[in-house]
Amino acid sequence: MKSKPKTQLAPLSWMELCAYWMLSFGSHLYSFYQLHRFCREHDAVLQREFQLEKGLLKGFKRDPSDFEWSFWTEWAKKSLLLTFIGHGLISRLTSIFFHKLRVPAITIYGLLAAGSVLGIKGVGVLLVHLGLSFSVAHMRKPLLSWACNLLLLSTLHIKPLQEIQKGWYETEEEYYLLLFSVAVCGLRFISFSLEHCWCPLDRGGVVQFCWLFSYTFYHPFFYNGPIITYKDYVEQMRRSAEANADQSALWYLVLRSGRIVLWWCIAEYMIHVMYMHSIQSNETYLEILPPWALGGLALALVQFFFVKYLVLFGLPSTLATLDNLSPPNLPRCVSIMYSFTGMWRHFDEGLYRWLIRYLYVPLGGSRHGYLYKMFSTGLTFGFVCLWHGGHDYLQYWALMNWAGVLIENGLKSLLTSSYIRSLVEQNISVVMERRCIALLSAFSTAMLILSNLVFLGGIHVGRIFWNRVFVQGWSTLAPPMLAFLYCFAQIGLEWSSHPP
Repeated sequence: MKSKPKTQLAPLSWMELCAYWMLSFGSHLYSFYQLHRFCREHDAVLQREFQLEKGLLKGFKRDPSDFEWSFWTEWAKKSLLLTFIGHGLISRLTSIFFHKLRVPAITIYGLLAAGSVLGIKGVGVLLVHLGLSFSVAHMRKPLLSWACNLLLLSTLHIKPLQEIQKGWYETEEEYYLLLFSVAVCGLRFISFSLEHCWCPLDRGGVVQFCWLFSYTFYHPFFYNGPIITYKDYVEQMRRSAEANADQSALWYLVLRSGRIVLWWCIAEYMIHVMYMHSIQSNETYLEILPPWALGGLALALVQFFFVKYLVLFGLPSTLATLDNLSPPNLPRCVSIMYSFTGMWRHFDEGLYRWLIRYLYVPLGGSRHGYLYKMFSTGLTFGFVCLWHGGHDYLQYWALMNWAGVLIENGLKSLLTSSYIRSLVEQNISVVMERRCIALLSAFSTAMLILSNLVFLGGIHVGRIFWNRVFVQGWSTLAPPMLAFLYCFAQIGLEWSSHPP
């Protein structure tokens, strides 16, 4: 999982690249069209079975089955958009008129905003977790801090405690907001604890507690991320406290807001014209989908996940940038992801950096041989699985990703060995070498999409796709699918070699 220097790939002719672009783009559009046709043909049955909502577009229904999108959309309407706007106004006004009070002001605002939604008891849970993590961190024992924070995260899965916390709220959605907040804040507490254990700060305990408080209740990142480390947050906030207000902030806000609105429109359009989340929950529909519509379903699910997180991470990242922070890059398009390693590195960059810094490298990483690498990668994926809930489908997903990363790294080590390199250089042109890499990447992309389908839809979705494509359709569906994935991989390789 550790970054390595990039090797320059051989350039392809513009005609070949254009062919890959046309085939990639055309296959997306045609498969989406076939899925849309299937949805229109079964519209009445799907509406009756899955209670599709009245659509925003005339003549279309809306598929509300994606829990995460529906959940955050409703909360945005209720309060989150208003509290985000409030954060932006307070941060901007204090940076102009009361520069030294900006960090305390947005911290207090974040606490009040959290309290207005989670209530006193919900915020009390977070304060208890914060206090325990802070106290244990001062013992400067990394293993003890890990044990403390893992125990605190495990309280999310204690049934009696869940029932008590649900009783604090009128709706289950309010409880879920507490659940998400505790889970994300748990990563922040681990970050603070380990940074303090490794490099105790020279400031007093009260100052450290105030910074941890600010880091925890920073409103744009509070509920859902993206994740930045405690070290980065403090360093960037201190630098921003010395910087003057940027006069171009308004133009940046307008442009970024326009992009976020566009992404939101694309996501909504997708669930109006393709009911992919309802279809994936029914095995009968998965079995009867025509081949092109089946491919369209797989692409629609992963593309919607990508666009969804452009929105969910886009608005908080915009506010953080206006606060002179450097949030992680937004997710990269999944259609140009051609490896498990690249998916982890570029989809949720903040979580990737967190995992590298606090788990993978301390466990040994790649510094002590392949066995240590297997062990470090395995425990890292195990933690990700547990943090997401530890359900059975997540265990399969984590195992598939672990195996995918290890196989990719093993093949990379083999193909870059001096003996293999000399054979390749003597017998294969650099352009043909790139085509071979893209062909291998097509197989990796197929498994990557399969693992994402397990993550997004469950074990049954992955099983049906595996059976229909690789078992029943090994001679009819798999070859053309791999051909199109080869085109996707070539586009991804070109994008990685010449990023915009």
